[in-house]
Formats: sequence, C-alpha cells, structure tokens
Amino acid sequence: MLLNSAQDGVQTKQDKISVTKGLLLNPNTESYEHLDEQSQQLVKKTIAFFENKGKEKLKNDDHERVWYADFLEFSKTEKLFATFLTPDKSGEGNKRWDTSRNCAINEVLGFYGLNYWYTWQVTILGLGPIWMSNNEAIKEKTAQLLDDGAIFAFGLSEKEHGADIYTSDMGLTPQKEGGYLANGSKYYIGNANEAGLVSTFGKFTDSGEYVFFVAEPTHENYELVKNVLNSQNYVAEYKLNDYPIGEEQILAKGRDAWDMALNTVNVGKFNLGWASIGICTHAFYEALNHATHRHLFDHYVTDFVHVQELFVDAYVRLAAMKLFAMRAIDYMRAASPDDRRYLLFSPMVKMKVTTQGEEVINALWDVIAAKGFEKDMYFEMAARDIRALPKLEGTVHVNMALIVKFMANYFFKPGSYTHLNRQTHGKNDDFLFQQGATKGLGKTRFHDYKKIYSQFNQPNIKIFKKQIRLLKLFLIVGKPGKEQIKDFDFLLNLGELFTLVVYGQLILENAQLLGVDDQLLDQIFAVMIRDFSKFALQLYTKGSTTLTQQTLCRRMVKRPAKNNSSLSYVWDTYVHSMKDQYEMKP
Repeated sequence: MLLNSAQDGVQTKQDKISVTKGLLLNPNTESYEHLDEQSQQLVKKTIAFFENKGKEKLKNDDHERVWYADFLEFSKTEKLFATFLTPDKSGEGNKRWDTSRNCAINEVLGFYGLNYWYTWQVTILGLGPIWMSNNEAIKEKTAQLLDDGAIFAFGLSEKEHGADIYTSDMGLTPQKEGGYLANGSKYYIGNANEAGLVSTFGKFTDSGEYVFFVAEPTHENYELVKNVLNSQNYVAEYKLNDYPIGEEQILAKGRDAWDMALNTVNVGKFNLGWASIGICTHAFYEALNHATHRHLFDHYVTDFVHVQELFVDAYVRLAAMKLFAMRAIDYMRAASPDDRRYLLFSPMVKMKVTTQGEEVINALWDVIAAKGFEKDMYFEMAARDIRALPKLEGTVHVNMALIVKFMANYFFKPGSYTHLNRQTHGKNDDFLFQQGATKGLGKTRFHDYKKIYSQFNQPNIKIFKKQIRLLKLFLIVGKPGKEQIKDFDFLLNLGELFTLVVYGQLILENAQLLGVDDQLLDQIFAVMIRDFSKFALQLYTKGSTTLTQQTLCRRMVKRPAKNNSSLSYVWDTYVHSMKDQYEMKP
C-alpha cells in the first residue's frame, strides 16, 4: 500500500510519480510501513510462504484440489488468523481487529490465490456473530481456538432459500427438560468441514423468532453431507440432526440475531474488493511480462497501439480500484452511530470494485489471448476466480438495491462532517461489532461530494462533472415514476450512474491525500466518462424511459478529452515500467 502522504509537505512531480508507482502491490518491494513492525513481519512472512511454495506447487494444488493444510499450518504456527482476527478485548499483545492491516492480508491472499483468501474470508464471517454477541464464554473459547489455529464458518445460506433468511428452515425446538434440539441443513458454507465453530442462523420452531448459535463439526449430530464445489475449498452442505443446543451456545435471539446476520455481512463483503485487487495485480504483472517479451510480425506485442491502450485501460481501472478501496477503509474505521457512511462505501467495494476487476481481466486477456488458458499460468486461475467475487456475499443486484437507497440523501441532503484523514493507526475497530439496528438507512447522510470535485479541473474530470450535473438534473426533472421504480433493471442502470459519482469522489479524496499524479487521474476519469456514457445509453434504450429522460440521457453521453500524449505518458511512466518488476518464484 501507499505509505507517503501529500499532507506531509509540498510534493514535486517526481514525488507524485514515486507515490503513484507505489500504488500497486509488488511483493518484492512492499514495506508495509503504515503497519507496526510485528504486523509488517507477519504480512511479509505470508508473502514468503507463497513464494517459497512456488508457482508450480501453487498451480498443482489448485488443479488437484488439494486442501490447503500447508497454509493453515503456517497460519497456526505464525498465529496469523489469531493475531489479525481477535479483537483486542479478547486477546493480548498485538491482537486486534484492524481493517487497515486486514486488507493487507486480503490483498496478499487474493494475489496468490482466491482459495487461500476464501478460508480467511469465511473465517471472518464465522467470527462476526461471535464477536458481536454478549456470550463471553463463547468469545473466550473462540479466542483460544484461534490461538490453536482454528478456522471458522458462517452457516447462513440454505439450499432452497439461498440467503433469503426470512424463510430459514433451520429450527431450534425447545425441550421440556431445557435446552433445544436443532434440525435443518445449511448449504454453501465454506470451512464447515474443519471449523472450530460454525455460527449458525435459524429460527425457534415455537415462536418463529430468529436465533444465532454455534455448532461444532466434531459433534455426532453434525452431519457433513458433501462439498458442493470441485475446488480446493470445502464449501459444505451440512445438517444438524437433533443437535442439542443449550443457552450457553446461543449468540443472539430475535431482532439481535437478525441484525447480527446483516452486520456480519457488512464487515465481510468489504473484503471481496480487496481480493479482486490482489488477483488483478498478479495477473497484470504476468500479462505484461508475457506481452513485452512476445515478438510477432517483426514487432514486440507492446509496440502495437491497441495493445498499449488495453494495458493502460487495465492499469487505470486497477489503480482506481485500489484508490477507492483504500479510501473506503478510512470510512469503515471511522464509523460510529453518528457516521454510517460506510453503509454505502462497503457494498461499493464489494460490487463496484469486483466488477471493475472483471473489466481488468477482460482487457488483459484480450492481449495475451490463448496464453491465458495455459495451465502453468497464474492467469488461468485469475480468469476463473475473478468471476466469483461479484457473485458472493450478495449479488451485484442485491448490493445495488441497497446502494440506490442512499441516492437521494447523497445528492440532495448532504450532512456536515469534519475532514477525515487516513485511518492507518493501529487500533481495534470496535464499532464494526457494535453496529446496532440495521434499519433507518434513510437517515444516513453523506458529506457534500461537490467539495472534492471542485478542487480538480483536469480536462476529463471537468467533462465528468458535467455528466454528474446532468444526472442530478435527471433526478429532479426526470424523476423516475412509480412503475419505473418497480422496474429493477431501470434502477440498476440508474444506480450504475450513481455509483460512478461516488466512486470518483473517493478516488479524488484519496488522490489528494496521497499526492497521486494528475495525469493518471485524468486517464482514470477518461475511462469513467466512457462507462458513464455506456450506462446512460442503456438507460436511454429502456422502453419505459420518458421523452424528458431520453433527452437527458443523450446529453450524458460524452467523449473523453482527446490527449494522446497523456495516454503515452501513462504507458511509459507507469505501465511499461512494470515490465519484469515481479514474477512469482517457480
């Protein structure tokens, strides 16, 4: 991650280039200076584990679907999960739940393979309800299990209902002698084969009230049915058959259990964007190394202008993903009962960053073509795994449905907040486990987006600001009607336009904090203008779009400012200069 900050003093052009070049992860050179020394060493040891494992073994384990016992043994020995995923109140020393350093691990695990990230991710989800609960005995047991190297699981979704938790069929039936018997099944539950505890969501059969409780896979009444995937991961179907549950195993009841489920997803979904960033970064190095050494038709592949444009497009999208996700960390860590802006930015890291990751891989794949299918390439895994992330922890559509709820307040009812600096200090993120009720989204306010946009006047940012004004005008004079609001495809396209505004806002905020090269920013917004125009055109073609709406949509379609020198500058300064800077050890 970037370490320098524009707030440290006046930056020269070379300073900005240096900062910008440090944006993408290079495992060979990353220092993690924003972390404390112990955390730095633990992240670097994680990198070393994968480099020592080597690319050939990494790929073979993926192809042969080998359970990642070696990685879990590493985590146990080094206490990786225990150190990073135990809140300070439940642990000692350097243990804390720190979103900034957790995202360093998210990125590294994504960089080396989504399978390794997945076992970390579902452990985070499994821990969420436990750390949010008031069950101190279970918390104490969990902290010890983490110390012993355990992983965890999150039993929410079901085969027939997916993540529709309103209709959960997992039931707890009260017994005359006290306690309950749990019966039902869960489906698509990662780590449920070897988890120390499985946080499980269900209902009381007598009252219909929601309940969260823990179950243990080693219990005789816990039936591990199968792995539903053909993968290194174990994504289980499991059943509880008259599984005895006492009050001591219950985490929450009623509304608290419901809120616990959704708040856990709020924390967990944020990680998906970071996994996507890691995957894309490794794939970028591999694709660039291949293309720059490939000689065809008496030219290197990267001599062709269209190839340079594809690489620049992939690079600026990836840089934007990183800038946005880094800034979103600050809002996650600064969250409080009076500042719930993270409720917009977290689903955007999940939805927007992961879908942009698909665009990055698509552009790279257009360059390396058939090479991307080869079994020895990391890219083969990347092309497969990048598709998964938009579909996990709620689909793009589910997250967009949440995001559009904030649109009116974002544009028309800004709140007043003090400036938020980077949140890289080593502290426990207490509020993530004290989020409270998951209602009242209409009360959430956001700082005025116009403030940061007004401080940038590069050619493409100026054009993008015109698009924003037209979108705002659309919401005033072309306000969607009742039938349009019911048309989710209509709202999905409108939401895509909205998310681009938010995306640009946080990118600019972070660029200002870090001191990112203005010419890179201009290229980022050239891409965003094209994307904005695409979604405006899709909205225009909807059958229900009114004449006024059609007129405004046509006006939103704009061309980026033509600047071949800026494109060449980004290619020469940032893209081509990455050639041979990283290659995984064989």
